[in-house]
Amino acid sequence: MATPALQFRDLRCVRGDRAVFGGLDLDIPAGRLLRVTGPNGAGKTSLLRMICGLLLPARGEVRWHGQRIDAVREDFHRHLVHLGHAAALKDDLTAGENLRAAARLSGLDPDAAEVESALAASGLRGHTGLPVRSLSQGQRRRVALARLVLAKSNRLWVLDEPFNALDAAASAWLVQLVIAQVRRGAVVVLTTHDAGLAWPESLPQMELAL
Repeated sequence: MATPALQFRDLRCVRGDRAVFGGLDLDIPAGRLLRVTGPNGAGKTSLLRMICGLLLPARGEVRWHGQRIDAVREDFHRHLVHLGHAAALKDDLTAGENLRAAARLSGLDPDAAEVESALAASGLRGHTGLPVRSLSQGQRRRVALARLVLAKSNRLWVLDEPFNALDAAASAWLVQLVIAQVRRGAVVVLTTHDAGLAWPESLPQMELAL
């Protein structure tokens, strides 16, 4: 049996003097969507930060292809794309400059045509040279999400509330982007409050309720 791509072993999260969650064990095979659900304060963002190595668990470990992520840090981060809850864009840069800078964090070096194409795919055709400060909240979110168009070779996407501030058309586009990535054999972990999203029954997926 193949080793799962991503594993949680006895993960425990403590905030202050309160245990948020504990004893979390899960195997996520390659080519799988993991939807993490739960109320605010349940630890969804903390779990995603643990997966990315940005937050140490109070106990337990995260493994990538059978190895602790801190033991294979460089290789692990070559595969990882992490989009946090906030768009994390610099207002003084253009949409294109922001996207290029974000892509480089994932080990990518897109040229101008690739950046323009990714923004167009996200619904921002003609916005490449516009300063981010002039964009709406939804458009800013699309700039951040355009990074996923460039990250098809990355084997792990970790997305915190990626559907926030998106209209119905943009949400449908993102759903299709995630479906395509899972079917390429990647793992996609995301949090969402939107129970109405249309995930096909044929898509290999799991739900973790915290």
